[in-house]
Amino acid sequence: MPTVEELYRNYGILADATEQAGQHKDAYQVILDGVKGGTKEKRLAAQFIPKFFKHFPELADSAINAQLDLCEDEDVSIRRQAIKELPQFATGENLPRVADILTQLLQTDDSAEFNLVNNALLSIFKMDAKGTLGGLFSQILQGEDIVRERAIKFLSTKLKTLPDEVLTKEVEELILTESKKVLEDVTGEEFVLFMKILSGLKSLQTVSGRQQLVELVAEQADLEQAFSPSDPDCVDRLLQCTRQAVPLFSKNVHSTRFVTYFCEQVLPNLSSLTTPVEGLDIQLEVLKLLAEMSSFCGDMEKLETNLRKLFDKLLEYMPLPPEEAENGENAGNEEPKLQFSYVECLLYSFHQLGRKLPDFLTAKLNAEKLKDFKIRLQYFARGLQVYIRQLRLALQGKTGEALKTDENKIKVVALKITNNINVLIKDLFHIPPSYKSTVTLSWKPVQKVELGQKRTSEDTTSGSPPKKSSAGPKRDARQIYNPPSGKYSSNLSNFNYEQRGAFRGSRGGRGWGARGNRSRGRLY
Repeated sequence: MPTVEELYRNYGILADATEQAGQHKDAYQVILDGVKGGTKEKRLAAQFIPKFFKHFPELADSAINAQLDLCEDEDVSIRRQAIKELPQFATGENLPRVADILTQLLQTDDSAEFNLVNNALLSIFKMDAKGTLGGLFSQILQGEDIVRERAIKFLSTKLKTLPDEVLTKEVEELILTESKKVLEDVTGEEFVLFMKILSGLKSLQTVSGRQQLVELVAEQADLEQAFSPSDPDCVDRLLQCTRQAVPLFSKNVHSTRFVTYFCEQVLPNLSSLTTPVEGLDIQLEVLKLLAEMSSFCGDMEKLETNLRKLFDKLLEYMPLPPEEAENGENAGNEEPKLQFSYVECLLYSFHQLGRKLPDFLTAKLNAEKLKDFKIRLQYFARGLQVYIRQLRLALQGKTGEALKTDENKIKVVALKITNNINVLIKDLFHIPPSYKSTVTLSWKPVQKVELGQKRTSEDTTSGSPPKKSSAGPKRDARQIYNPPSGKYSSNLSNFNYEQRGAFRGSRGGRGWGARGNRSRGRLY
């Protein structure tokens, strides 16, 4: 084993030889042997090996293996130095191997090492993006779970920081091709990250690009298969996928396949839905997604059939007025409960699809059915007016900070819900029914957003190794207005919060259960 002095002496020989350093193979071999020495010798070897690497192609394997030994050294300072120098080995056919190695090194729990690995990967990305992607996707497809997880996270957070000259059209096509392979077996959380990666690619910002993404989501959602409402995995997968599809829809990228599936398969089973997410109102979640998609539905093959299913489900939440006794009082024990949040979603969806078949209520329903519907609308509208007055009175004169309290924020949302329903009911009371009014769904921002514009989400850009994410909601909390029973109740305290469900962390089934544990060790 060479001493520090011998290492310096052989370094001098190679440095003095400049471009003829390759003639001094013995000197370079001494430096390679430095990895077998003590701490000081290893530190020097970690710096000297990469410096002269390019002059000895016949020793490339020996040099890379020697550096890898240092990357796994017990001394953290030696590991960091060795990792920092790894990009110098990324030349020619060695680059994919170095990318593969660096990807595996992402599993470190040392934050300084993790930063160095990230920086090294970004460095070689700028040298050869396609070669680097080869190493990353190799580990995503075949590596250990921790490596896979962090490689996906690297792509989702770092790709967008790379300049246009690095992310060329060819590179983006490679990312799409490789991502499709990974999407054959992913967890819900991984799927969301890949949709984030793909939707950020310039080549997929076009209408045809968005359509490709919608087709990817539809395939993942298994829209060709029968829906199983009692299977939490099936329900969860559909919701996860639909959430990813919604931001992609526009006047040119239609939601027809999803809306059709929801009408045919999900609405009839709404009351049977199960979810692994505690506290999630799964029925309302489904209805909100349907409402958001209904605006962008194109031509539907079985429009009348599906509109009737939507209409029938709407009737379930629009009660008939209670029968009155001879003295004019309610003969029943309870007033029907008015489910304003559910009705907003269903009425909005019916209003959107009804535009495509405007004579549905007058020509497709018999007179008795239409009369029944008008009675329900009228009863609901009466209760609606009471709550709108109460809410306006409660919020009257309140501005600024006063409106920011939790109680008042919920009342503001409740007022949006009730106003929306009021507008839609007025449309349907026209003779013939009208579908011209436009409302903004209560949980959507009021300001106009360009169609097809991406939604933004927070990124993890910290330099520390990613921590296991907690099983919490992935989307903003939404308020639900559940008015108390009875049309004239003045109790406005019965409000709830609703939150989006969290992802589950195992792979399998079609990628939404357990992928199976891999224990391959380092493959270098």
